Amino acid sequence: MTDPVALVTGAGSGIGEATVRLFAERGHRVVAVDVDEQGLAALAELDGVVTVVGDVAREETNAEAVQRAIAEFGRLDTAVLNAGIGGAGPLEAAGSIERLDRLYAVNVRGTALGIRAAVPALRAAGGGAIVATSSVSGLRGDPGTWGYNATKAAVINLVRAAAIDYAAQNIRVNAIAPGGTVTGMTAGQVADPAFSRFITSRIPAQRWADPREQAEVVWFLASPAASYVTGVTVPVDGGLSANGGILLPPPAN
Repeated sequence: MTDPVALVTGAGSGIGEATVRLFAERGHRVVAVDVDEQGLAALAELDGVVTVVGDVAREETNAEAVQRAIAEFGRLDTAVLNAGIGGAGPLEAAGSIERLDRLYAVNVRGTALGIRAAVPALRAAGGGAIVATSSVSGLRGDPGTWGYNATKAAVINLVRAAAIDYAAQNIRVNAIAPGGTVTGMTAGQVADPAFSRFITSRIPAQRWADPREQAEVVWFLASPAASYVTGVTVPVDGGLSANGGILLPPPAN
């Protein structure tokens, strides 16, 4: 087969699901990976999409996903390492370090394992692209989410370092840093009118992002249009990270 092939983790909902659908629409074969079998069910019905159920914190899941790409489609051109979980709570609360361990396992270990699994297949294809999902919370601090902040910041520097290591092999490694986006992780916030207004008042664009808007930037970073872009993290946040936070941005007229 000559169609390009992408692997997408965290594909069962939100940004990952939007990315699978976008890549499939634009002619890619896709391996969609998620721990949530039910979330993958609708994607399995799409032409050219195969699914793998598993936890990205496990080395076996990442290896299986890459092997599936080779077995089904003969190659791998892009790995979108999007799987991630959130978490909040005081640092001194009971169980906080255990929650940190799980955050680290999925958000950082899962990304590192994904890179390690994908690189040999990308190298065999003559090069390719890796796009990870960090967060604006990896660029700055948020109250009560110290563990999430720390792990998403780690993804940013992991991307930088891996980009340096693999640039000469024609493998580019970049990340997006989404701001407030309508996903399963934010569903409760979006559904609460008062809290939703509170959040969007701090976003210069004055609205939540649609997951498709995040997927479009993933598409760009994976595409030949970004052939000289590696080691960067692109905020996709409606201007949130541009705001110093002391004053609210002006509202829409």
